[in-house]
Amino acid sequence: MQQVDFTTLTAACQELSIDWIPSRLETVYQFDKHTIALGLRNFAGRGWLGISWHPEASRIAMTQAPPKIPDTFTFSQQLKSQLGGLALVAIAPVAPWERVMDLQFARRPGDPIEFHLFVEVMGKYSNATLTDADRLIISTAHQVSGKQSSVRTVQTGQPYELPPGMLSAMPKLNESIEDWQERVSLLPGLVTKRLIASYRGLSTALTSGLLVAAGLAIDSQTSDLSAEQWRSLFVQWQSWLQWVEAGDRWQPVWTKEGYSVMGWGDRPAKSVNALVDGYFQQILGRSNFGAVRQQLLQKLKVVMTKLEVKAQTFRSRLAESVDADLSRSKADLLMAYLHLWRPGMTEITLADFETGEQVSIALQPEKNCIQNAQALYKQFQKLKRAQTIVVPLLAAVDAELSYLAQVENSVGQLEVYQQLSDLETLIEIKEELILSGYMAAPANRSKPLAVTLPHRFTSPSGFEVLIGRNNRQNDLLTFKTATDYDLWFHAQEIAGSHGLLRLPAGEVAQEADLQYTANLVAYHSRSRQSAAVPVVYTAPKHVYKPKGAQLGMVIYKHEQIIWGNPQVAAKSLL
Repeated sequence: MQQVDFTTLTAACQELSIDWIPSRLETVYQFDKHTIALGLRNFAGRGWLGISWHPEASRIAMTQAPPKIPDTFTFSQQLKSQLGGLALVAIAPVAPWERVMDLQFARRPGDPIEFHLFVEVMGKYSNATLTDADRLIISTAHQVSGKQSSVRTVQTGQPYELPPGMLSAMPKLNESIEDWQERVSLLPGLVTKRLIASYRGLSTALTSGLLVAAGLAIDSQTSDLSAEQWRSLFVQWQSWLQWVEAGDRWQPVWTKEGYSVMGWGDRPAKSVNALVDGYFQQILGRSNFGAVRQQLLQKLKVVMTKLEVKAQTFRSRLAESVDADLSRSKADLLMAYLHLWRPGMTEITLADFETGEQVSIALQPEKNCIQNAQALYKQFQKLKRAQTIVVPLLAAVDAELSYLAQVENSVGQLEVYQQLSDLETLIEIKEELILSGYMAAPANRSKPLAVTLPHRFTSPSGFEVLIGRNNRQNDLLTFKTATDYDLWFHAQEIAGSHGLLRLPAGEVAQEADLQYTANLVAYHSRSRQSAAVPVVYTAPKHVYKPKGAQLGMVIYKHEQIIWGNPQVAAKSLL
């Protein structure tokens, strides 16, 4: 992951200073244990300034609006209490070539500074600390005690101290090429590493970009560069310093490996802030998406395997209970032919009452004929009782397996992370499993995200088609969104999403609309790899939720069947 270096931080904060200084702080929201958003408003409108002290993704950049769920973090509440209603009047570096920014707050522009929010964008040592005007710490995102660090502590009530300064030299525009080259090539090695070791404010992404811009290989060694190549690299070095000094020439672009704020790429971005926020939202979202998806699939596999074993045990018990009537029949035969029994017999063969066929009956030699018959009657009663008990238990396990198959299908449909709603849909599924008791709630669990939206499509006649992405959405579509004019779709007896063909009053769905919706529903079912899938459709008023049924589980009647082709839907979604 490409981290925010000094250049990117400078570019983002210079852009923020132009667009958002001054602005009023209206609220503070904390997304997670590493990220907050300051709700700002100025004459241009409202925006959210994201601040993260994530060990691998620390940054400052304008970000998207937070989800509409309560914020229970202490740090954000303290920021809101102290800074609410104040003006953000400056975003300034605390020292040259340091990745620590000072966000300054006052009653209004021109008034004395009342609070400082120091944001340290320094990789695993990142932090955010609120102080008063005298720089006494009021609150900090991450407290550092003397036991954790002998160099610098960060604790409430103490004076705020800057992180230890770097020992390497500060880049200077007036430095000669001879001095610069001598410093970099003092020790042999990769040019990128030598630059980083020789000067502060550099990163691997930046030095690699400098080499590429100079027409050099990224793995170039200091000992291999010619005088002309050194001059070419020095030109790019000076160009970079001029960009940093000017502060208004940034050209945010996407690169194959990540991003650049100096035009070293092929896809321009809207702004530096949009570039930085988009990059980390995508990277972190993809990482979180993969972790949550894997966790859900593993949990579902474990639970479903146990349930399948339990179901097989119940089926075996039921198979045994089929022999209940045979036990009673053998007992009746023994009672009818008592006179044929002899002491010590281990088996007796008697003629069946109805068919006349010979029936062999195993006997316990230590018991008489009546006692053997009573044992068979007792076995008959036991098997009949087992049948009465096991049938509802098996039905409950089968229902549970059907529900989990529905959940597994919802997770399976989300194969690749494309946008934030994909992650939010998985989190909704996880929350559903927590509420259902299949997963334990984490200790720092927050309330679930606001309900995400279903897939939306348009049928050949221009009607809206909605496809649920998880069981929560399925229930909302079926029992909240659907009207009497719509048509409800589902793969017949196959785990899958609920589909809704929205029809305005008086409109009638054409065959092409029905087929289009059936294809989509088939594609979003467990049989998406099949060539044809039976799909049922009916009016929403004929769809019911059994008492006590899990999310997404329904029964229906008055259905019609249409064969959906998931492969046709797959091609249309490309």
